[in-house]
Amino acid sequence: RSKFQDEPDTGKQSKPLAKKDGELQRGFHKIWTLLLVLLIGVSLFYVLWSGIPSLLSGTLSSRDTQILQEFRARMKKLKSTYQSQDPNLWRRTRVFLEKHLNASHLHVEPAILLFTAGQEAEKALRCLSNEIADAFAFSQNAATIKINGADKAILDSDTVKLEVDNELSSGFKEGKKVAVVHRFESLPAGSTLIFYKYCDHENAAFKDVTLLLTVLLEEQSLRKSLTFQEVEEKVRDFLWVKFTSSNVPSSYNSMDTDKLSGLWSRISHLVLPVWPEKDLPVEGCA
Repeated sequence: RSKFQDEPDTGKQSKPLAKKDGELQRGFHKIWTLLLVLLIGVSLFYVLWSGIPSLLSGTLSSRDTQILQEFRARMKKLKSTYQSQDPNLWRRTRVFLEKHLNASHLHVEPAILLFTAGQEAEKALRCLSNEIADAFAFSQNAATIKINGADKAILDSDTVKLEVDNELSSGFKEGKKVAVVHRFESLPAGSTLIFYKYCDHENAAFKDVTLLLTVLLEEQSLRKSLTFQEVEEKVRDFLWVKFTSSNVPSSYNSMDTDKLSGLWSRISHLVLPVWPEKDLPVEGCA
């Protein structure tokens, strides 16, 4: 046998190997092409998706700016009218309410403010709370709900509870953004439990609204030397006596210290004293 016959036929074997190499290369090309298309698609989707919030926030920021400018202008005007008030009242009120005016932030709870005063500042308390509420509402092209607790003082607790519930619920459903409840201390104690529904930290019926409550203390005046913490404690103690005393009418019987503790934790987010003013405008003080 010749040596040529003993050598393997390498030509015949190289053809299948070359064919397999070509198929593998085409397979790799297809995989890399698919991965590249997928990577480009994901990148494009990410760019588009991340751009949507920017567009939305840009729109909201423009609206927020307009609302905030209007609110600040009105608060500045009020500050020049009510010149006897503590500078911290204006600063705290403005910061507190501006956070709630920022529509780009999700509202998880309503904003609750409680203004208080001695007897000598009754008119200032009523006027100032009305005008701050109206400034907040007007900046959003909305209206204010106004409830006077003194007008309901002698009524049955359950009746007042239903009335307040209807006034707040219907007003907020109509698009009103703020409610002022004057003379909160004059409401029958049991009726105030309806404010669990509207002032709860997480489960309030309406989260994008603000409630301003006023409490008129029995003492003639509040010392300006009192700290905000001392004012808060004074209001708390006053309401405790007012709502849980054994000498109150039967309409108050549905209140107890545990219920009042829960209510107080919901309405005492920000307690601010109001001082008397010498010359108040007639308009807005009715």
